[in-house]
Amino acid sequence: MSEILSVKNLSVLFNSQKVLDDLSFSVSKGDILAVIGPNGAGKSVLFRAILGLVPYKGEIEWRRAVSEASVRVGYVPQKISVDRDLPLTVSELLNYGGASKKEMKELLGEVGLEKEILEKRIGILSGGQWQRLLIAWALISNPEVLLFDEPTAGIDIGGEETIYNLIKRLQRERNMTVLLISHDLHIVYQYAKDVLCLNKEKICLGPPHEVLDKESLAKLYGHETAVYPHTHHK
Repeated sequence: MSEILSVKNLSVLFNSQKVLDDLSFSVSKGDILAVIGPNGAGKSVLFRAILGLVPYKGEIEWRRAVSEASVRVGYVPQKISVDRDLPLTVSELLNYGGASKKEMKELLGEVGLEKEILEKRIGILSGGQWQRLLIAWALISNPEVLLFDEPTAGIDIGGEETIYNLIKRLQRERNMTVLLISHDLHIVYQYAKDVLCLNKEKICLGPPHEVLDKESLAKLYGHETAVYPHTHHK
């Protein structure tokens, strides 16, 4: 697979404090890369740097297709709380993102939502429905790359695996590259081709079943962490 993202010697400082330090890695087109690490490790900051939302030192290079002016990147943030009384419907939200009525129905179908939801206020959606809607929103631009920042935060365990199955299906059907932040090692083993272990600097990088050993996890989290064998799924 050809490389779609190259990060070299990336450093981010906030108030003279290093949040990311000399980080280098690459992602191949069509792969799923999971980013793991403790709270405060710089995972969300890494995503913001990749999206060009914070100043940084180093290089972040997207490898564009010859026919494309730029790589299209979609982003699904951490759980966003919505006021139940907010007078905004699903249809109005997707319209604001530039989707036509036809595209809205197609996008909802892709993420497993019924078209009847279009006239519902977004404030009364369940956690799972809201997360699927955020994914539909991110798909409006037909992205080549999707970034997910803990896509199942606030969703019950039963719904969590359903969301990850959806992400995997979309990645396969659309031939997208996916970068996701997760705190769940079971999910990382099951869905990611590679894992980046991050605690302000790179601790490990590679296939989960090869690099997630007791030593690297202890270095990452600062204490003994159990490692369970998992079958790696393509």
